[in-house]
Amino acid sequence: MLKKSLLALALSSALLTGCGGSSSNAPVVVPEVTPVVTPDVTGFSFEATEMITNLTNDVIVAGYKNLNDEAAVYLLATQTLVNTPTEENLAAAQQAWKDVRVHWEQGESHIFGPVDALSIDPHLDTWPLNTSDLQALLDTQSGFNATELKAFNDDVQGFHTMEFLLFGDGVADNEKAIGEMTVLEREYLSAAAEVFKTHTQTLFDAWTVATDATDANSPAYKDLLLTPDNAVYSSQLGVVEELINGMIGIVDEVGNGKISEPFGSSIDNIDTTKVESQYSWNSLADFTDNIQGVQNVYRGEFLGQADKAGIIDFVTAADAAIATRVDTEIVDAIAAIKAIAGDNDLPFRQAINDADARVRIQTAIDKLTTLQTSLENDVLTQLKEWQQS
Repeated sequence: MLKKSLLALALSSALLTGCGGSSSNAPVVVPEVTPVVTPDVTGFSFEATEMITNLTNDVIVAGYKNLNDEAAVYLLATQTLVNTPTEENLAAAQQAWKDVRVHWEQGESHIFGPVDALSIDPHLDTWPLNTSDLQALLDTQSGFNATELKAFNDDVQGFHTMEFLLFGDGVADNEKAIGEMTVLEREYLSAAAEVFKTHTQTLFDAWTVATDATDANSPAYKDLLLTPDNAVYSSQLGVVEELINGMIGIVDEVGNGKISEPFGSSIDNIDTTKVESQYSWNSLADFTDNIQGVQNVYRGEFLGQADKAGIIDFVTAADAAIATRVDTEIVDAIAAIKAIAGDNDLPFRQAINDADARVRIQTAIDKLTTLQTSLENDVLTQLKEWQQS
């Protein structure tokens, strides 16, 4: 707003008073005064400490603890299967694989820091699996142990190697029988599970003990988020930007990669080789958990938990309508992914080759595109308007 100074009026009055006894009619010259401009205040205020603390401790670190704990349960299940190869124990190991998979897929909404720097992601989740090399190892070696297997390439260990050994090739079904599983396959599986557990422990320790296990002065990665003004995050703005970009990254990967690439531009050019988690028919659960991970970060809590501070609170401080709309778009994207299976409960590998299911897949892609656009254009951009205290 423009506020004109009263100085001109005051000067005029003073000059007229001072000249009151004079008979001169000479005009009084009043100097021009520049108006005072008070700029409008823009942007919004938000105290981010509670949100960052909650997301760091109760979403990210808690999620990696769940991953590490479930990896221990899974390892035990594979060891039991080696010692007592029964249908019941095979089913238990298969379920344990799915259980640990949930925490990994949800954690892909914040796949930054140690999971990237320590190459945990490729160690645990390289896709596609190199089935030729895996079979060659099974055909030429007489036994396997974790020390030996840890030196193998990433494409013959991790989630999808263990998935293949547990469930079979996934073409006709995902119900491998214990009679189809050789002694060497069970041994390889258990060794891979042991290596897997060492990586989940490394990841959890990097977040909670020391980023660099070889450096006694190395901080836990969580402390870099909790106390910014360090070499990684110069301020809380950098932390919030990292969190938002994590959500954007996985929405993009699910919509434009995991779903769109095998889906193809038409039913005539689908590519089933690109369907991740196809051996277990767990693909749609993967995609759902990926976006559930986005919701965890956005809302600040795991599904069903008490309300805590999340990115939605940051956005609400800027624009409540945008905050609510984005929350709804996340819910809609999750629902659209779940709907792909249809009444026949089609696995994604089969759904991409079904005309009716393809309509549902396209709907899911569209919902993910809408969500990604909102996160990029309406959420990330709020960082420029944030007036930090």
